[in-house]
Amino acid sequence: MESQRNLLLIGLLLVSFFLWQQWSVEQNPQPAQTASVEQQSGIDSASSDVPMADSSIADTQTVSKEIITVVTDQFELHIDPTGGDIVYAALLTHKQELDGEDPFVLLEQTDGFTYTAQSGLIGRDGIDSSVNGRAVFASEKTQYQLVDGQDTLDVDLTYQAANGASYIKRFSLTRGQHDIKVSYIINNTTDKSLQMQMYGQLKQSISSESKNLMMPTYRGSAFSTTDTRYEKYTFEDMAKANLDKQTLGGWVAMLQHYFVSAWVPPANEQNKLFTSVVSGGLSNIGYRGSLVDVAPNSQATISADLFIGPKDQKALSALSETLNLTVDYGFLWWLAVPINKVLMFFQSIVINWGLAIILVTLTVRGLLYPLTKAQYTSMAKMRQLQPKLQELKERYGEDRQKMGQVMMELYKKEKVNPMGGCFPILLQMPIFIALYWVLLESVDLRHAEFLWLEDLSVMDPYFIMPALMGISMYVMQKLQPTPATMDPMQQKMMQWMPMIFVVFFIWFPAGLVLYWLVGNLVAIAQQLIIYRGLEKKGLK
Repeated sequence: MESQRNLLLIGLLLVSFFLWQQWSVEQNPQPAQTASVEQQSGIDSASSDVPMADSSIADTQTVSKEIITVVTDQFELHIDPTGGDIVYAALLTHKQELDGEDPFVLLEQTDGFTYTAQSGLIGRDGIDSSVNGRAVFASEKTQYQLVDGQDTLDVDLTYQAANGASYIKRFSLTRGQHDIKVSYIINNTTDKSLQMQMYGQLKQSISSESKNLMMPTYRGSAFSTTDTRYEKYTFEDMAKANLDKQTLGGWVAMLQHYFVSAWVPPANEQNKLFTSVVSGGLSNIGYRGSLVDVAPNSQATISADLFIGPKDQKALSALSETLNLTVDYGFLWWLAVPINKVLMFFQSIVINWGLAIILVTLTVRGLLYPLTKAQYTSMAKMRQLQPKLQELKERYGEDRQKMGQVMMELYKKEKVNPMGGCFPILLQMPIFIALYWVLLESVDLRHAEFLWLEDLSVMDPYFIMPALMGISMYVMQKLQPTPATMDPMQQKMMQWMPMIFVVFFIWFPAGLVLYWLVGNLVAIAQQLIIYRGLEKKGLK
């Protein structure tokens, strides 16, 4: 098969892949909300935020309900005293917009959108109830800050129950980290045993987002159990049926492009993972921990980890061995993982993501060089056979079966593999797709600059990179003689192929186009070297 036809094959494969990908990406429709959904979810309309539990002593106290602000080197958090929920989280080391100064906001609660991290104590003696509402906490201050020279910060909220028991809800933050330890310190000063369980859930407005064909990123929830290492659970899934999984350890998360929030309960405890859809177009995914008995006149601590931040595989793996799977590389993850490691290695040396991509390209092309050489050698042999093939076509053109037999005999006699030119091209396709997902999911490339490009993770705004890529494809075509047997229609398609690819690649992340451009330039150099060698052997 000639290289000209291989280019057409690549185009068809790419188009097919992205059409299949777009079709398979889960949509996020707004499901109709009904009372039956709320009842099935185990949520009472009196307080649809709290999972259903036994009756509780949700006493209240008169305290200020002013929002509590916490600032570290990584976060600006807003904590609502009612329930002690995190209702706002800005990531200070990530910008909202490339040229802006505002930090990226992951959690927020506005008139039109809600995305918060909620936690509480439910059960027989819990302080949060689906009937009586949430506990209202008090705090010494409304402003907390991790100052220079301080590595950790504890933010304590207190609650005094009517029966005399006291509670501290503690948020423990560490410099340089995006995980927060959320703990309940229960001081049972009564003469009766108290029974309760901690829950954590992520609450988000259900939205229907437009999908970019070339960047179909997922927004929705996911979970992990001992039986299921990683599984997405879309907003549509929630509307159809509630998640109900019992597991040792596990985690629940809300995902979006580059960023994730996740509740990670203790790995050695039994937890129940659940979802619910409540009135107002809100979806919840969360966990309920094991029941804890606090003996009279004793103290107990219940805790879980909350991650709010970028999809940093190292940080995510530190919390759970499977949480890094939220960096979703698709079905070629087994190939994407080593590519990502190589990319990270080169970046640590050159300290530039564009140069790192170029080095990855050179590495891939270098490893594939023996196959590339075999490809061009096979193409040269096929071109030499063109006169004989044309003669066979004229002789047996009407008898396709006989034509196929004599062609295979000729290939066997001349020791030519007609598919030899296809294999290297097909081998490059999974590498290309795997790298596509690496670049799409690597938060490090977000707002990464290279030459005139201000962000390698999005399309080139000036279309320079796709244009250069098209020119390189045109040069590659000129280096490859057009087979005499190619019909005029195929010739026309080949002539237009560079322009078709330019239009197609306009929407690709600039980093991926850079990979393809450099690959073409290397291929041109390899072609010139290989063809000169073949000329000396009389094969070209």
